[in-house]
Amino acid sequence: MINKKQNSRKGFQDLYPFGSHFLNIKGHDLHYVDEGKGAPVFMVHGNPTWSFYYRNLVTHLSKEFRTIAPDHIGCGFSDKPGAADYDYTLASRINDLDALIEHLCPDEKISLILHDWGGMIGLAWALDHPDKIDKIVITNTSGFFLPGEKSFPIRLWLIKYLNWFGVPAVLGLNAFARGALYMGSETKLAPAVKKGLIAPYNSWKNRIATLKFVQDIPIDKKDKSFNLVDHVDKRLTQLNEEKLLFLWGAKDFVFDLTFLNEFRQRFPKAACRVFQDAGHYLFEDKPKETLELIKSFLTGKP
Repeated sequence: MINKKQNSRKGFQDLYPFGSHFLNIKGHDLHYVDEGKGAPVFMVHGNPTWSFYYRNLVTHLSKEFRTIAPDHIGCGFSDKPGAADYDYTLASRINDLDALIEHLCPDEKISLILHDWGGMIGLAWALDHPDKIDKIVITNTSGFFLPGEKSFPIRLWLIKYLNWFGVPAVLGLNAFARGALYMGSETKLAPAVKKGLIAPYNSWKNRIATLKFVQDIPIDKKDKSFNLVDHVDKRLTQLNEEKLLFLWGAKDFVFDLTFLNEFRQRFPKAACRVFQDAGHYLFEDKPKETLELIKSFLTGKP
């Protein structure tokens, strides 16, 4: 496991000045940011990001809300156990999120801001706890299997199925996290932002989650997380579409407009804004615009 003392912010400390909090879940410390007071807003990241991705929202929304941004086990400043000590699957992620919410907000309604794999994690939790959900912001993610017209990206296929390629590329070269710096954003990221996004993934053993997230993507019934995704897929429309806001980067290299269109078929009346010149890292490409839309949505004020 990573030593907490090694959680260096050198090079990006001004961008991420938040205090660190930890919750021990079954022997592993989950790191989270907890800033501000008011109605709780949980921000759930995907792969290969961490709570750093939500820094702009935490900084500004914490003036009116209690903003909570966890790092999944294996990500950010959370512990990074080996695969023998932690089951890197969707079920584990949902259980971890549930433990954190129950620890911090056992009797309150919460809002969710979701991105990438955080979408499936958060939506699964929301469907199992409908009475605890206030509002949900959904960005460049999925809540279902691959849409019929969408094929599984070749880069992800290589990582998921070919260990001889995925292990040295992702664990050895940090290709997944580094590649996302250039493929995920339509704007040129500042050096401090690049450093912050990949800082926790600074060694072979500390990159395990970035590999396991891809390997856990369910494609067929033999995959561990297939039944859970099927469960979410079939029940997704139980969510109240009046409480949903979709924000989308149209140039996402994985979660493109095909995914948004699938969501829109299920929630045709939900609020939605598409950014034609933004990519997967929407909050890096459009920090001001997305902040204002989210703030208005959460407060109910135009």
